[in-house]
Amino acid sequence: MTYQDDFTLPAEIMEQLATGGMAYLPELIQTLVNTAMQLERQKYLGAARYEHNPERVRHANGYKPKTVKTRMGEVRFDVPQVREGGFYPHALEKGLRSERALTLTLAEMYVQGVSTRKVAAVVEQLCGCEVSSSQVSRAAALLDEKLEAWRNSELGEIVYLLLDARYEKVRQDGRIRDVAVLVAAGINREGHRQVLGVSVSMSEQEVHWRTFLESLVKRGLRGVELIISDDHSGLKAARLAVFGGVPWQRCQFHLQQNAQAYAPRKEMQTEVAEDIRMIFNAPNRVRAEEYLRATVLKYEKTASKLAVWMEQNIPEGLTVFSFPSAHQRRIRTTNGLERLNREIRRRTGVVSIFPNESAALRLISAILLEISDEWEGGKLYLTFEDGGRSRSSCR
Repeated sequence: MTYQDDFTLPAEIMEQLATGGMAYLPELIQTLVNTAMQLERQKYLGAARYEHNPERVRHANGYKPKTVKTRMGEVRFDVPQVREGGFYPHALEKGLRSERALTLTLAEMYVQGVSTRKVAAVVEQLCGCEVSSSQVSRAAALLDEKLEAWRNSELGEIVYLLLDARYEKVRQDGRIRDVAVLVAAGINREGHRQVLGVSVSMSEQEVHWRTFLESLVKRGLRGVELIISDDHSGLKAARLAVFGGVPWQRCQFHLQQNAQAYAPRKEMQTEVAEDIRMIFNAPNRVRAEEYLRATVLKYEKTASKLAVWMEQNIPEGLTVFSFPSAHQRRIRTTNGLERLNREIRRRTGVVSIFPNESAALRLISAILLEISDEWEGGKLYLTFEDGGRSRSSCR
């Protein structure tokens, strides 16, 4: 039996993981093939890494980088070298020929959290020698180290901080539970977006949010002038505790959606949405507040609960008027995170239920790392013309 035959997941799901769900995880191929090449060199030398053997006649001589184009994009491998020459690892060529099979097996191991036995079989096929489960576990640990390093990397000045939360399903003690996935992104002074961090936990909402926000500050996050988010449970108290003096912009898109629940009749929803858009699209805050007062009066008798809700909640979506008009479209909602959330949803939807919190954090971190790299290397998202503070004196 070959390693390609040893799958427990339905073929169509594995195919989805191979062609879509794993598209942003070239590190998996890189880590596994690098490990196989190292093991192949150990076999060639007759000695493990750092092992002293007086009878050896060949010696390791570091690594030579090699970038290869794959269906998942360019992948950089570290090809082991031997001082005396005459060695070239066949694991690299085998790995590239078996790229699809590797991706499928890695999807099982890293995403579904199955036994390392199947991946050990892949490594044996690549390097031509038997490997232990501990060696394969080390390959998994290397990936985790990369992702952990990114999650703890140093942050800097972030002008606009965007926060969002979503939920994923995991198994815990034989039950399926919902875990909160907290994501932070930001726009720096240079005008580029960054994914700043992610946290996965089943803990109480306020504690989870506060711990997450405190971790961003410990990593050097500074200079925040505005926080943009929806009204997530537990976030308000955590935000005030960690960023007490920073203004908050409640997502206008979600406010408009929330208002629909207070319309007494379904046929009123379109009219309510148009009235709220008029408020949010006002030329300045003074005019927006005038529109809000008129709208509250409009619904006082026909939809009293809606009128009360609007008076209490809509002002939280008007903070954006204190910032430059050129920035307002980008910072009045959390829609800037929509593509990010879409990618997470598409990939975690294939997995459906994670075996544990660590598996969810691993996959989501890898996706976010790739997207953050794209953002930072892409076009400017905003322009800070004067290089100064973002607040506008115009209300």
